[in-house]
Amino acid sequence: MVNVAVVIPCFRASSTILSVISGIGAEVSSIIVVDDACPERSGKLVVDTCTDTRVSVTFHSVNQGVGGAVKTGYQIALDSGADVVVKLDADGQMDPRLIELFLFPILRGRADYSKGNRFETIENLAEMPKIRLLGNAFLSLCSKISTGYWRLNDPTNGYTAISSDALRLIGLSKVDSGYFFESDMLFRLSLARCVVEDVSMLSRYRGEHSSLNIPKTIFEFPLKHLRNFLKRIFYQYYLREWSIASFELPLGILLAMFGLSIGFSSFLSGLDSGLGITPGQATVSSLFLLLGVQFLLGFLSFDLNASPDFPKTARFRRSSDD
Repeated sequence: MVNVAVVIPCFRASSTILSVISGIGAEVSSIIVVDDACPERSGKLVVDTCTDTRVSVTFHSVNQGVGGAVKTGYQIALDSGADVVVKLDADGQMDPRLIELFLFPILRGRADYSKGNRFETIENLAEMPKIRLLGNAFLSLCSKISTGYWRLNDPTNGYTAISSDALRLIGLSKVDSGYFFESDMLFRLSLARCVVEDVSMLSRYRGEHSSLNIPKTIFEFPLKHLRNFLKRIFYQYYLREWSIASFELPLGILLAMFGLSIGFSSFLSGLDSGLGITPGQATVSSLFLLLGVQFLLGFLSFDLNASPDFPKTARFRRSSDD
């Protein structure tokens, strides 16, 4: 029997945590609630009220952020021998009845990590608050670039499941402890060459207050995605192995920049002389620019098809083949 653990980070969730726990089905072996120094004492409420014997509660004396709380829960699940760990938020927006859908790709040996995708259906997009819709669309693009998982959407979705094998591979202590946690998980999974699969889901929006700082996120997330992109490119195309894409990227950048610099300098000199840019200068500039763009498109094409397709979760792959 597969040992499935559910991790629930808690912060300001006293009104919803009990209903979330009560909705978790019998396919789950243990439920790990992590009270992240919750001012509403959500964890104490669970200890005093919940009678489910699968539930254990861990308390943080200092708030560590949602990622820090999840990492604590992940480590407890690993130490207790869990085979698959599901992460479920305590605010009631994630339906616990969907847990089996998230387990399926892992238990069938198709994926190491499954995550929710709220972008699959038009109906769900219509219900999503517009600011979340725009923000998630932008962050999805940033995540595709930084992680190389070009076919995945909704990177900030916190409804996830991961095999214990994959969890040990990624270096849990290195994952971001704040709201960038989900995106950074995808980055770490990409470095470990783990297979990730989207699971279509609906979210329930009930007007819950989010403690996410939108202005801070707008500036912080793109910078972190840029950092991860540069790391991924270095690890994937230069440190781990070399390929044609390893040459296409620098050549494309250099040729495009050279073409732009020729065109810009020719334009400025033409303004000073009053003669404008000559056909020869325009041709040379365009030639180098087009060559650079062609190399960059070649790199992008290679990167689009470089996503891992062989799960690390060998034990489930074997059982699904039997």
